[in-house]
Amino acid sequence: MIFNIYVANKVGSEAIGVFSLIMSFYLFAITVASSGLSTACTCIVSEEFAKGNYTSGFKAVRSSVFFAILLGLGSGFVIFLSGPLVSKVFLKGLVSPIPIYTIAIGLTFISISSVINGYLSSVGKSYKNAISQVTELLVKMIFSCLLLQFFPSKNVETVCIFLILADVISELFSFTLNMIFYFNDKKKYCNKRTFQVQMKKRIFKIAFPIAITSYIRSGLSSLKQFLIPLRLELSGLTYSLAVSSYGLINGMVMPVLMFSNSFIASFSMLLVPEFSRLLAGKNYKRLVTVCNMILKTTSIFAICVSGIFFFFSDELSFAIYQNLESSKWLKLLAPLVFFMYIDNIIDNMLKGINEQVGVMCCNILDLVITISIIFFIVPIYGIAGYIFSIFVSELLNFTVSSIQLKRKIKYSVNLLKFVVFPIIACLIAYGFCSFLDFNFSNSIFDVVFKVVCFVGVYLVVIFMNKILGVIVRRVKKFVIVFRV
Repeated sequence: MIFNIYVANKVGSEAIGVFSLIMSFYLFAITVASSGLSTACTCIVSEEFAKGNYTSGFKAVRSSVFFAILLGLGSGFVIFLSGPLVSKVFLKGLVSPIPIYTIAIGLTFISISSVINGYLSSVGKSYKNAISQVTELLVKMIFSCLLLQFFPSKNVETVCIFLILADVISELFSFTLNMIFYFNDKKKYCNKRTFQVQMKKRIFKIAFPIAITSYIRSGLSSLKQFLIPLRLELSGLTYSLAVSSYGLINGMVMPVLMFSNSFIASFSMLLVPEFSRLLAGKNYKRLVTVCNMILKTTSIFAICVSGIFFFFSDELSFAIYQNLESSKWLKLLAPLVFFMYIDNIIDNMLKGINEQVGVMCCNILDLVITISIIFFIVPIYGIAGYIFSIFVSELLNFTVSSIQLKRKIKYSVNLLKFVVFPIIACLIAYGFCSFLDFNFSNSIFDVVFKVVCFVGVYLVVIFMNKILGVIVRRVKKFVIVFRV
């Protein structure tokens, strides 16, 4: 997040908007290059290793890597063919095809890395994934800063090339590290020979439906991102101002809102192999228990974060971007944090119980409806229409995903404990902070101290409610025993 803030403050919202549009196309290319191979590798290796079939597990990895190479090269070729079209039609000539060509360089490495990440998650070595990702981010930040510092430019195209080139270099570092981790881990199983099974068909069976739905979802997602500034332009804005507005919300506000999701992401991906193992072992009761526990914890966390963005939007906006331009959008979108974070958890639970296609279909439905809103509503209402599309998208996705999970896992949601009381705790925490006088000379210290006090009081209230619940249950038990 700090890196995104640095880049946004250095290059401006217009460059961030153009870069975000190119990155949406980049994500589509990555989707084509990976095509569900990571999920297929995770599920198959988890199952085979649980049975002690190590040779079969490694055969799955090799087959997945083979597909990854083919898809990575094919995706890169498509990028080269479509570069001029994207530059001319969707970006209206703001940049040449060169930044788009640049993204094709690392696609094969990204595709192979996704397979290795799937393997490492399946064998409980997610910390190696974390090391790889941290290294990738550090390299990306270092090279981005070096390029922007030593070759300063206000040209939007040059800025985009630098940022994409830094991303490609970081992917090469990540790929190298992942391969080292994989071959080092593989040595432990070299002498454990077991029977082999046909892997390509199993991978194809899992990956193909994910790939098809992923292509549709990612393609619609890219179309949606490109449509936003085009339809905003029809509302009366110039294309440059439309891209700048898009960059402000999508490239500056949304990353701040999603920052705390990193705490959830640290364990949400682990739910895929964990739920796969529980499902394979037919441990349905444990599935329900884990599901309830995760949803309750995530709900309490998400409502706290949502409260922080809602109550301290002005302070956060000024401390981060040195202006209040993003403040109203932070406050307006803050309630969606709860739905976005919970939806992320639910999606990974569904993937763990082999409902990947259902997740993708939900996303496709969401995108079709959102694109319709952007196409018809945004030209009339402008930015307000775009914000409306975000609300519809997140709420629809959350609702459909929750229904899908409920059909497969009979989890229970106590709205009083999961939602109502955490909201009350937020109000109490903010009320307490309002009585405190903060007079720090540095705005960053000021907002940090406010947020720390808010979180502290929030946790105390939540903890006190838990203790009260224990006391009430014991009193009820005592009364029942006394009556008997």
